[in-house]
Amino acid sequence: MGFGEYVLNHLSNLLVDSYQHVSAVVQSVVLAAILGVGIGIWVYRSPLGSAVATALTSSILTIPSFALIGVLIPVLGLGVRPTITALVLYALLPIVRNTIVGLDTIDPAIVAAARGIGMNRARVLSRIELRLAWPSILAGMRVSTQMLMGIAAIAAYAKGPGLGVHIFSGLSRIELRLAWPSILAGMRVSTQMLMGIAAIAAYAKGPGLGVHIFSGLSQIGSANAINNVAAGTIGIVILALILDGIYVLIGRFTISRGIRGTDS
Repeated sequence: MGFGEYVLNHLSNLLVDSYQHVSAVVQSVVLAAILGVGIGIWVYRSPLGSAVATALTSSILTIPSFALIGVLIPVLGLGVRPTITALVLYALLPIVRNTIVGLDTIDPAIVAAARGIGMNRARVLSRIELRLAWPSILAGMRVSTQMLMGIAAIAAYAKGPGLGVHIFSGLSRIELRLAWPSILAGMRVSTQMLMGIAAIAAYAKGPGLGVHIFSGLSQIGSANAINNVAAGTIGIVILALILDGIYVLIGRFTISRGIRGTDS
């Protein structure tokens, strides 16, 4: 059975699972945004609080997704609850960090002027500060969304919703002698996913092109802010395409022609 025929035969299931996959990601990002923006508002005036919040949310990303879901299963059971909980935790760092950066870079003169015309602290925050910080917060939500689209596939490990069920189901039925093409395909997917996630290394002063993206986001309004973001983003895309091309070449040299040409 060819891939196109498989898709047509399983279209209804794929559409339902696609909806559930996107729904889980969107719900997780919304919950993470509520929690992350709240944390950012709470700590952004304190350098120590900001450092602690960033460090704690960064540490979550060091936990392997399988391990985190495995820890949550005994507590929350199988299904949606451990899936959403894990995704929310993974989505926090970009949102918390960008909220802190967005609020911290607002010109104090603007806040002082708002207070000078009689606005209280809550009105200044809701009408001035959060509106000015919104582009940075939205950028964090976008990063979290793209990151979670890949991580959400692992929800199938906990009987959660999404397209991961097809991946795990297919992998469980692959004959060992035919496994390499699927393994290579998984490596390609992981590489493309990590090319984006690796940009977050800039949060922890790590290496990579992410430093240009976040430097630009933290300097929105300056002359080279957009150039910084564009340079980092385009660089990641180009590198991702180069690595994907390398995987294609590896496949050419390591997968026999008979397996490459088979339709089943």
